[in-house]
Amino acid sequence: MIDLRTLLFLGLCLAPAAVAVAAATESALTVTPVGSSLEIPATLIKPDGSGPFPAIVIMHDCSGLGPRSSGAPMRWAKDLVQQGYVIAIPDSFTPRGFPDGVCTIPGAQTTAVSGYVRAADAYGALAALRALQFVDGQRVGLMGNSHGGWTVLAATVAQPAREDSLGDAKRNGFAAALALYPSCSARYGGWSTVRQKGVRFGPVVAYSGTYQPLSPLLILIGEKDDWTPAEPCRRLTESSRAAGYPVEIKIYPGAHHAFDNNGPVRYDGARNNPNAPSGRGATTGGDAAAWTDARKQVAAFFFMHLQQ
Repeated sequence: MIDLRTLLFLGLCLAPAAVAVAAATESALTVTPVGSSLEIPATLIKPDGSGPFPAIVIMHDCSGLGPRSSGAPMRWAKDLVQQGYVIAIPDSFTPRGFPDGVCTIPGAQTTAVSGYVRAADAYGALAALRALQFVDGQRVGLMGNSHGGWTVLAATVAQPAREDSLGDAKRNGFAAALALYPSCSARYGGWSTVRQKGVRFGPVVAYSGTYQPLSPLLILIGEKDDWTPAEPCRRLTESSRAAGYPVEIKIYPGAHHAFDNNGPVRYDGARNNPNAPSGRGATTGGDAAAWTDARKQVAAFFFMHLQQ
């Protein structure tokens, strides 16, 4: 349940006509993924003032941050910086040779930018933020949509036996994590799914294990998502909650993948989609009601875990 203080905060931060929009400064930041020497460019957005502020790392989707970007990271950043967060948006794709994204490039060619790889980028961004005097390093959240949501789930799953730089980083990681329409069909620690025997692509038919988050996790997803279906995420949440982990989910009736935009609903047969029988084709499109509610859910979740 959201308390009165949170409701009052939401009434202010989501009604820009009623309050002055906070000024913000945009600059460049260099991120080094944990366990790597690669330098990744990132956009840093800071509210006016000396802080220390809470912060959020936003991981982009498969369209990247180049000219073909969906624009989702910056849409969310503009909302969140007004609520008093420093925002860091790392570009995982350009320095690895995919400036136009990977939405239609076969996965076998893009393993260097998988969600598991990008988890190290997220922790590199966390370390870069903690080095800034105006950031409260213990109040940093992680957020991502689609491919970025895959990254969020990979970054925040507990893997106790992992003894490397990423495992070390996870021991003092993010205070909260939020995934918009992520893939819950992938393997995350002890959580795994199974497709029909002998079939590489198509719907998940069985589930096993438990997703064990390192911090509170919220998943927002559309009921009609045919790219990253809601059912595996519902089952992941159900299993985690039954084991006592702080995982929540909200499924938006009638909403498709990428509901957080104003674009029309459309099907693109070229998109990579392991949940489609052919391995290709997915539907995306905005949903005004889902997007409006998602903004409230995101604001409330991060306020509860990073500002209270």
